[in-house]
Amino acid sequence: MKALLDTCVIYPTVMRQMLLGAARAGAFTPLWSARIIEEWQRAAIKLGADGIAQAGAEAALMGAGWPGAEVTWPPSLEARLWLPDPADTHVLAAAIAGSADIIVTLNAKDFPRQILAEEGLSRTDPDALLHGIWQASPETMQQVGAKVLGEARRLSGDDWTMRALLKKARLPRLAKALS
Repeated sequence: MKALLDTCVIYPTVMRQMLLGAARAGAFTPLWSARIIEEWQRAAIKLGADGIAQAGAEAALMGAGWPGAEVTWPPSLEARLWLPDPADTHVLAAAIAGSADIIVTLNAKDFPRQILAEEGLSRTDPDALLHGIWQASPETMQQVGAKVLGEARRLSGDDWTMRALLKKARLPRLAKALS
């Protein structure tokens, strides 16, 4: 399965790490565009110089880890598309160009199911996607979660619990499953 990751699911660190951990384990093939990565980096400006540098480094690692993940498309593709928020048509264009099966986003209202269906796509939120992967392969998601939890503890110096970390990352169903 190919999944186009919207900016809103890449920017939060723990959410991104959980998604990419599942992808690394073979649960799906991630896709994104240069514009999606640029939006993430613009959002990281809020975190200051360190946030910008970290987002740049992590984007480079993502590109190295998935060299075929970044998709491009001709302007004519985006020009023929319509979504309630015109600023999101590039996400739909990227999904179509990458032959994605699904768009992973937190912005359900901006990606109406009927419009996506016309393009052979569906959408899901990251919690539903990751919970579904957990249902199919609990051990895989347990390993991914343990790695992300360990990294969060190391970086923050806090003694996070799995449930608290994933709930904070807007992954409540996964948090309950892995606790």
